[in-house]
Amino acid sequence: MDELENLVDEWLTLPDVAERLGVDVGKVRRMVQEGHLVAVRRGERNVWSVPARLLGPEGLMPELPGTVTVLADAGYTGADALRWLFTPDDSIQGGSPIGALHAGHKTEVRRRAQALAV
Repeated sequence: MDELENLVDEWLTLPDVAERLGVDVGKVRRMVQEGHLVAVRRGERNVWSVPARLLGPEGLMPELPGTVTVLADAGYTGADALRWLFTPDDSIQGGSPIGALHAGHKTEVRRRAQALAV
């Protein structure tokens, strides 16, 4: 988990995510359970947390749920999926898969995620 702490610069608790999205915490928990959003337990109190960059200006990044599904199909869930999304990669526009998603390169990110399953 320490590596993930170094990769992700800002974390939100599930109540913080709910506030940003304008929904109740139960809805955010369902989003995590259904694989639309990735959360991990972290910190001294072992609180469910979500990287802030998984949210866009309008709320949940629309590219995220499908990308999380592709990663899950490749065997990446939770911390492993986040580690892959946030690891710097100079060969992709945006400097990392999450940066590429924010830059509008969803297809490239998903293609790379699919290749992980091979």
